[in-house]
Amino acid sequence: MDLKEWVFIVNPIAGNGFGEKYVPKVKEMVGKYGVDADIVLTERPGHATELAKQYADNQYKYIIGVGGDGTLNEISVALVGNPRVIAGIIPAGTGNDFIQILGLPDRFTDADWDTFFQRHIMAMDVGKVNDLYFINGMGLGFDAEVAAENYTAPGETKRGGKNKYIWHIVKTLLFFREKQVIMKSNGSSHTTNCFINTISIGRRFAGSFFLTPRAIANDGLLDVCSIQKLNLFERFKLLMMVPKGNHIFDRRVKYYQTNHISLEFTQEVPYHVDGELHFSKTFEVTILPQSLRMIYNPHGHHYFNT
Repeated sequence: MDLKEWVFIVNPIAGNGFGEKYVPKVKEMVGKYGVDADIVLTERPGHATELAKQYADNQYKYIIGVGGDGTLNEISVALVGNPRVIAGIIPAGTGNDFIQILGLPDRFTDADWDTFFQRHIMAMDVGKVNDLYFINGMGLGFDAEVAAENYTAPGETKRGGKNKYIWHIVKTLLFFREKQVIMKSNGSSHTTNCFINTISIGRRFAGSFFLTPRAIANDGLLDVCSIQKLNLFERFKLLMMVPKGNHIFDRRVKYYQTNHISLEFTQEVPYHVDGELHFSKTFEVTILPQSLRMIYNPHGHHYFNT
């Protein structure tokens, strides 16, 4: 019997339960393209990492997540730096910001499945903050505070939907207070009070916010968008510019690239890593160039160098 090459790791609670409902479609496509694959469901937070490591150790070549950014993040943790394994993502989450890097849509059509199984491969960068990896980006400040407000315990289905999320954005816009941070990068150090600090591999966050619109996912550099302290009017004005990426031309925005950045706050603050919430006081952020091989769409509008 030939060794299986494929495994699809499904997060059943992704997309408010869409992941579990999507399993029959995954099985249908696996059968259509004659792929000999295992299809397994995660049972708890961190399980995707355990499964990915297990299948990689058992010589599976294609380890595919079915879920959102968090699912792919968990899988990637086990695969970073492994040149033999190829990762992939079938978008099934509420947050699918990473997928556009690969030139693929938030939900697959049959044509996208066809493109996926053509197995075009690229090697992309992976970011690391303290002991955590990120494939799309991390953020501190306003957006992390929104994530903290909208926090759902690991393993629980997110409730309240878009309206609840918008309410948390508005509430945070009104009451958020910038915290002082010491930032060191590219040989310089400065102290500032930042509204947002986004450090990324990708370009898009929260579905439509292009905070780092110039990011290239395999250039060996982190893109940093640091927005200075703003009054209420400036907050609304600047955030209206973010969906098109025009905010980077504003004088209150510092946008640059680096391969290492450190940040130190006077107190513990929330931060998000690929949409998952964490807390810390100090941050060491580095990049691991082209350390994760992935399936992508060569005909789509992707964000990396070919």
